[in-house]
Amino acid sequence: MPRKTNKDNEAKGRRGRSSSFEKRTPRPKPKVDFTVDALDCKNVTLLHRYVTDQGRILPRKYTGLPAHYQRRLNRAVKRARSMLLMK
Repeated sequence: MPRKTNKDNEAKGRRGRSSSFEKRTPRPKPKVDFTVDALDCKNVTLLHRYVTDQGRILPRKYTGLPAHYQRRLNRAVKRARSMLLMK
């Protein structure tokens, strides 16, 4: 999902990067309220927060996790699927 931009009335007709009136709203940074040790394949309730209804793993852009957390999350979800704890 693209982020919304705040535009003034004067900047609507302009194009290009030199427009000083257009500012992007910063993406909200979610708080990581768990440790790396909690990312385990048996902790299914935590893993369900980072998986869509179809079972796809959400990317870092939407989860807001650091890179090493995201890699461990991917590994944990795939292991939970192979152990039939998740669909």
